Amino acid sequence: MDDGFRGRWLLPDGVATGRVRVAGGRIAGFEPEPLDDDGWWVPGFVDVHVHGGGGGEAMDGVEGVRALAAAHLPHGTTALFPTTLTAPWPEVLAGLRAIAAVLHEDAMAAANEGPPERRAAVLGAHLEGPFVSPQRLGAQPPFAIDPTPDRVAAVLALGVVRVVTLAPELDGAEAAAVAFARAGVRVSFGHTVADAATAERVAAAVERAGGVLGATHLFNAMSGMTGRAPGVIGAVLGDPAAFAELIVDGHHLAAASVRAAFAAKGARLMLITDAIRATATTATASTLGPHAVAIEGGAARLSDGTLAGSVLTLDVAVRTAVAMGVPVEAALRAATQAPAAYLGLADRGRVAPRAHADVVRLDAGLNVRSVWRAGVRVA
Repeated sequence: MDDGFRGRWLLPDGVATGRVRVAGGRIAGFEPEPLDDDGWWVPGFVDVHVHGGGGGEAMDGVEGVRALAAAHLPHGTTALFPTTLTAPWPEVLAGLRAIAAVLHEDAMAAANEGPPERRAAVLGAHLEGPFVSPQRLGAQPPFAIDPTPDRVAAVLALGVVRVVTLAPELDGAEAAAVAFARAGVRVSFGHTVADAATAERVAAAVERAGGVLGATHLFNAMSGMTGRAPGVIGAVLGDPAAFAELIVDGHHLAAASVRAAFAAKGARLMLITDAIRATATTATASTLGPHAVAIEGGAARLSDGTLAGSVLTLDVAVRTAVAMGVPVEAALRAATQAPAAYLGLADRGRVAPRAHADVVRLDAGLNVRSVWRAGVRVA
């Protein structure tokens, strides 16, 4: 990026035209200026839930993590959290170690002030599984286990997990949630059959421990909501402090559900991809762990028709949300500012002094035209 880019900018507290100045790979300031611009400059997208892309998957090891991070970059994602699958316990730990290795690579490159890699920055891991309900696996492989103190300690010792998906009804779930929260890990309810009372009890424990609560792909793979049985969905929607993920690909959710989630959660609603290895490829057949997956009509499914993650990228998620009736600014914030706020990242997902100069140029149709990391064009 040169001395400054001019156009219409998504800022933390609104939208304005002007020039953003950059120095040393960081944003140095914003200078308002009247301009005509029907496109957008926005912070780089942040994906807190992404299994794969470009033929790679988080459970493949270091090369798989690098591949998925590279695949999502041209679609505007400049930072992400590679996400594990439910698998035998040694494989889960191996997957986390691989994510930690790439996280270390990225941290060293940033410290040396070299040119950014042509991939999204890996900022930590999302542990989705194995601490989930065997009754609500969705497409997760059948290796669910309880979050015992020893297992929680083993995860925390790796120092890489930033989000954990947890079914709050599991034996030991409340103690595990507190331990994760005290370590700064976001506790996200998902793949669960819990009732609202159980979810609210564990949520209260997380918040007393100083933690932050989330919901893994809200509406999907969790107990539903009715007037007298609100389930996990009702507990999350009714908690003003809770964040929630949403897969907006036109397959996982109806448009009315998407609009309802945005109306209920507002600035705490996050767009995610839940992408699998076939994302950003032309593959019509793929895998999710041991499962065979067919790709057809933009959806990834197991042989029984169960949705198996997605082949979504965040630019498509933004456009789909807008097509479903979500205001443009709200959709853009759900891919940038909200996930950064969820993870406590003051220097990501926002255009502000000292934030990383990771920005994306979109045209009037919200299509990605260029991607920049640390002030350098990378796509």
